Amino acid sequence: MSALILLLSLSLLVAGAFLVAFIWSVKRGQFDDDYTPSIRILFEDKENSSSPQS
Repeated sequence: MSALILLLSLSLLVAGAFLVAFIWSVKRGQFDDDYTPSIRILFEDKENSSSPQS
């Protein structure tokens, strides 16, 4: 029973660390992308390579 409590507390500690790291990275702007949406119109869509070409 003590092993179960130890593993449960360890898993909650790891999950909390990942949550803190995620919130920290969002606040620092890690997931902001201001450049790609402005140039997306310049790139052509990739065509399906399995379709026959005329």
